[in-house]
This record gives sequence, structure tokens and C-alpha cells, in this order.
Amino acid sequence: MSEEWVASADWLAEHLDDVAVVDIRDAWEYDGIGHVPGAVSVPFDDFRAEGGPEGMMPARDHWADLLGDAGIERGDTIVAYDDTHGVFAARFLVTALYYGHDDLRLLDGDYSAWLRDHETTDDAPDVTPTDYEPGDAREDVFVDADDVLAATDDPDAVVVDTREPEEYAEGHIPGAVNLDWKEVVDDETRGLKPRADIEDLLAERGITPDERVVLYCNTARRISHTFVVLRWLGFPDVAFYEGSLTDWTERGHPLE
Repeated sequence: MSEEWVASADWLAEHLDDVAVVDIRDAWEYDGIGHVPGAVSVPFDDFRAEGGPEGMMPARDHWADLLGDAGIERGDTIVAYDDTHGVFAARFLVTALYYGHDDLRLLDGDYSAWLRDHETTDDAPDVTPTDYEPGDAREDVFVDADDVLAATDDPDAVVVDTREPEEYAEGHIPGAVNLDWKEVVDDETRGLKPRADIEDLLAERGITPDERVVLYCNTARRISHTFVVLRWLGFPDVAFYEGSLTDWTERGHPLE
């Protein structure tokens, strides 16, 4: 299929029968406001790590049960959406990638974009549960603090802080550049800014496809959104630090 990693509402409308659509909003929004036809409901709180700190991945068995109950197969193309510029949906997609699901799309412009030109429904689809089997964790993409530290000394790598500028100014990993995830979103359309505009913005910060990009944040959904955008732009080597700055400093690493 085309439109890898980011799918327009028009593209989704043409492929509704060929993809698994996942609604990440709260259950009351799915039921009370309506949803994309055929979409299944997997609210954000359902796949956050149970009993663990924010940002941790859910347990493998829990993830398998969630996707199996939603009727999703390992070979499905998953298109996820929310109503907050895709930041929560991006976390769902990154979790799916972590557990070996490769065919993933973020709905560009979130549910509001779908509403503008396409029909919605209040009817939940008939779901046939599956025996979803997650793959092995993607250690090539999800890195630890030692990998981040190595990247700070690597001339062919750039460490990117996806928090707000005020947070970055209060302290960040030495050498990291700041890219607030909202900078790539158009407030009017709610979708991503044009590809060329985002590429120019990234280049201004020294973030280019010929470098290894290592992302970090204190909130998993914000870093997830930037991760999806970079993969959509064709960046071949994007790493995701699942730990927080608290984890970073507790390991004895400094901030700048």
C-alpha cells in the first residue's frame, strides 16, 4: 500500500475495507460522538503500562489480548487516530512497532479531519477475536541510556529533545537539539504541515536523513509523534529512548 506511516482521510476512505482502523480516544467519545466506520475502540489508557511509570510499554501478554480482542491480525495494515493531532494514536503505533507489527499508519489531521468530508457512525463493528501473537521487542529501534550517551559523542548522530522549549531550557541532555513535536502540526488543518516545510524545519535544527536520530522526551506520546513523522519522511535510522530524563539523571548522566 502507499502512504506509509501517515494516511490522509481520503486515502483511508478508499481503503476502509482493507485496513484495521483503531480509535484511541476515550470510550465515551467513541460511543457518544461517533467514529470512523469499522473502527474498533482501544482507548489510550487501555494500553499504557499497568502499574509502571508513564512511558513504559505494556506487558506483552496484555498487548496480545488487546489486539486479539480488537480482531487485529499480525499482517493487517493498522490505521490509528485520536482527536488530539495524532499524539495519542502515535503512541499506539509505536507500541505496535515495538512488538513487531510493521504495517502502520497515522491518520493525518485526526478525527476532526475525517469529520470534514466523510461520514461517521455510532455503530460498533462486529469483531471476530484473533489469537494475536506479538513479535520480539525491537531492540534496534528502542535504545537505552548508554546508547543515548554514545550518540552525544557520535558526529554522525543527533540527539533530539521533543519537549516544549521552556522544558528544554530548564535542562536537557548535553548536545541535544530541541524540536517541540507541535512545530510540525498545522493548527488550522490539525494535520501535518507540508512535507517540504517540515524538512526545512528539521534541517534548520541539524536533523537530516543522513544522520542517526535519537529521540527522547518526558512524555512517551510526544516522542512517539515525532518518531512517526520522521519515519514518514523517510529517515532510515531513528532511535527511541524509552526512558525519561529522570531515568537519565538517576544513572549518573548530566544535564545541560
